[in-house]
Amino acid sequence: MSSLSGIRVLDLTNVLAGPFCCHQLAHLGADVIKVEMPGRGDLARQLGADAALNEELMGVSFLAQNAGKRSITLNLKDARGQDLFKRLVTTADVVVENFRPGVMDRLGIGWQVLRERKPDLVYCAISGFGQDGPMRDLPAYDQIIQGISGVMSITGDRETAPYRVGHPICDTIGGMTAAFAICAALQGRARDGGSFIDVSMLEATLATMGWVVSNWLIAGVKPLPQGNENVTSAPSGTFRAADGPLNIAANKQEQWEALCDLLGRPDLLDHPEYRTRENRIRNRLALRSKLERTLRTRRAEEWARDLNRVGVPAGPVLGVPDILEHPQIRDRGMIATFDAVPGAGRNIQVVRTGVKMNGTPPAVESPPPRLGQHNHEIYRELGLSEEEIGGLEADSVV
Repeated sequence: MSSLSGIRVLDLTNVLAGPFCCHQLAHLGADVIKVEMPGRGDLARQLGADAALNEELMGVSFLAQNAGKRSITLNLKDARGQDLFKRLVTTADVVVENFRPGVMDRLGIGWQVLRERKPDLVYCAISGFGQDGPMRDLPAYDQIIQGISGVMSITGDRETAPYRVGHPICDTIGGMTAAFAICAALQGRARDGGSFIDVSMLEATLATMGWVVSNWLIAGVKPLPQGNENVTSAPSGTFRAADGPLNIAANKQEQWEALCDLLGRPDLLDHPEYRTRENRIRNRLALRSKLERTLRTRRAEEWARDLNRVGVPAGPVLGVPDILEHPQIRDRGMIATFDAVPGAGRNIQVVRTGVKMNGTPPAVESPPPRLGQHNHEIYRELGLSEEEIGGLEADSVV
């Protein structure tokens, strides 16, 4: 898929939100150049569960979201590095950074300076709280945003909340939001010219919380942790089967009726405590107990099969290794394999974007790059000689 073919993106980002954004753009065909600090690069190169890969600056966290990119090193604190970056910007369409607000301006390479070099530049700044407001200068990691946004306050149940979501959801939402905004800005560039995109991870997270936020803003109902229960319906949540948990979402009346029929519990349909959706929500714990007496007689996978057959959404609760081996994921091309990746010394597998275009999942051809792997290639494109590049390397400018 090459929707963004011919678009060059300068990726100045670190760790997750920004790299994830540019990961999406690379899979859509953009030429993504990862601009990293000489010697150490993206901190994600040192993060992950494999210590040997961390030592090689090819950490699992880096490998997960940098396939298809090219890597150069450039010291943006050096005047020569800043000059080189400005020259590079004239060849680019998009700049993405996730420094704290004001850092790029202090370096002399902020939006106002770069737009003079490239008037139609799309500049995207990703930060925890946005470019203004009383919290703009505070450091932000995913767990900080999870806590401040209210996500942790509604995760878990009444005994365990607040609880952190088990993956960096706010970083990922921030990156996805940025990629979406960049694509929109590129679409409107011929009409509007360049754009400055200010992505707040906090606000992007709030935007995805839907009814949780609206229940308070519109109905005045404070969201509370519900554990594995669906606050809007019952029976809808996680139930115990013979071998483990089973998710059931009998949200519609016809689904409730089909569930009772399959479980052999027609008596529940006319029971006054369960006759309406509102009654079932009020009495969800007692209803859960009655349903689980039957559900615990069979395996979760068997129940899921039969429930789905009669139109009741259901599914077992799987671990990550289980779903990655499932034919639904394997057969749709969600996982990419790169053979003998330089720096990793082995084959690596990473996930793609989760979409298909005209029946084909977007893919990139090259594995995640070694630090500075493309220095000579890209700096020669700017007109530098090998001697000049060697001198800049010796001075740790590149």
